Amino acid sequence: MGVPDQLADRMSMAEQHEYLRSRFSRRTMMRGGAVTLGAVVGGAFVPGATARAAVPTRSTAPSAQKVDGRLVAPFGRHLAYGNDARTEMTVSWQVPVAVDKPFIRIGAHPWDLSHRIGAEIRTLYTPAGVGASADHTQYYVHAKLAGLKPGRTYYYGVGHAGFDPAEPHLLGTLGTFTTAPAHKAPFTFTAFGDQGVSYHGLANDALILGQNPAFHLHAGDIAYADPAGAGKTADTGFDARTWDQFLAQTESVAKSVPWMVSYGNHDMEAWYSPNGYGGEEARFTLPDNGPDKKNLPGVYSFVHGNTAVISLDPNDVSFEIPANLGISGGTQTTWFEGQLKKYRAAKDIDFIVVFFHHCAYCTSTAHASEGGVRQEWVPLFEKYQVDLVINGHNHQYERTDVIKGNTVTKKLPIGGTAYPETEGVVYVTAGAAGRSLYAFTAPDSYEGHEHEVDAVASFVNTKDGKVNETVAWSRVRYLNYSFLRVDVTPAPRGHYTTLKVQGIAETGDRIDHFTVARRAK
Repeated sequence: MGVPDQLADRMSMAEQHEYLRSRFSRRTMMRGGAVTLGAVVGGAFVPGATARAAVPTRSTAPSAQKVDGRLVAPFGRHLAYGNDARTEMTVSWQVPVAVDKPFIRIGAHPWDLSHRIGAEIRTLYTPAGVGASADHTQYYVHAKLAGLKPGRTYYYGVGHAGFDPAEPHLLGTLGTFTTAPAHKAPFTFTAFGDQGVSYHGLANDALILGQNPAFHLHAGDIAYADPAGAGKTADTGFDARTWDQFLAQTESVAKSVPWMVSYGNHDMEAWYSPNGYGGEEARFTLPDNGPDKKNLPGVYSFVHGNTAVISLDPNDVSFEIPANLGISGGTQTTWFEGQLKKYRAAKDIDFIVVFFHHCAYCTSTAHASEGGVRQEWVPLFEKYQVDLVINGHNHQYERTDVIKGNTVTKKLPIGGTAYPETEGVVYVTAGAAGRSLYAFTAPDSYEGHEHEVDAVASFVNTKDGKVNETVAWSRVRYLNYSFLRVDVTPAPRGHYTTLKVQGIAETGDRIDHFTVARRAK
């Protein structure tokens, strides 16, 4: 049962969730634990490896009556790498009602799947009075797989009592995933931010699937269940059901491509403790190698081939939207520098890509640039020669010249090449994934339609408010729906390895391209 009325009247939403968590302990939830299985080799499982159920993070609502499992179809499948992208993958999905004994099967072939591997349900209850919907209970299921083979494609099916994907009539529900390679090899990844639920979001997803990416980066503001985005319980319009729509929309890509998210201001859903991230913890299982899993669940890193990727939480440093300002007490920045130092020294890693929500450099009339990011992290980007910074927050495409010390060190025209070892950092705002578009003060300037302007009026959000600035670093601007494609090409030691970056419009047209090059280790 839920929080008693006499207690609920005196408790905040956060306190109610803590009460429910204590009442519905981990023991009352679906037990996953560690399951011995092994890596798939030629369709057979080799004993010794493990598949672990995801760790529960949120407790549940009043108990729900279960229906016949044969009538319940899983939906909203989405993948995420584990701490080791070569050997770990989490498969997550949703069911519309409570089910018994959820599980996953995996194998090297669709006709040769494993035994059932237990998965875990995380039940998220949103009571009436929170936002726009009545009582709503969501059931998210997670299966964390380990001991996989690098660079291997697996088939998988998800189910529960009464719904077995291994049955012949359900083989059409199977999905696939591919683990990261053990060695350097060419690959492609895609990125954007600020998608939400819309026809434009669907169009971008369809184009992204056609790029055949190894993984996708979503730089915050994921579903927009909280359209206000201030990270407060006073936000209006919240509707938890938006997540059901979003995960169904995204499944076409995320069921086969690891969908690696970072958290933006619209992802701080203040009704779910702690720090508004309780709902996200129910929906996503991300790598847990960050500095503070409780307060910063969206901060982590992973490695794919010769490229390290780091996800940050700018809500921790945002002056513009300060609901979670300072929640890490500085531990995020300390951890971040440690990761940069480690990856820059690693002999097999050439590139470091950092993605997060708020922009370090953008000229949008809506949010423009975040001074907290410039203060906390830009010096580290420059010190450790970060190769590419990807942001969202502003709903448009904008790309800078090469920047160091807050000034342009090199103009980077469309088709140009940047050398971060000696020149500085390139920043891309890719926030036009699906939500309504913003505006620029300067005219659009993109591939085939260049309109160069070397002085653009903008502002930066500081602890003292907005400060106007005139900038020279805004090189490419495109005010329509788009996403980012990055092709990574390794090279022999001492030769130039490259990131070839393209901005792709919803129409399929290329709006920008440039190269980041550095000597391979």
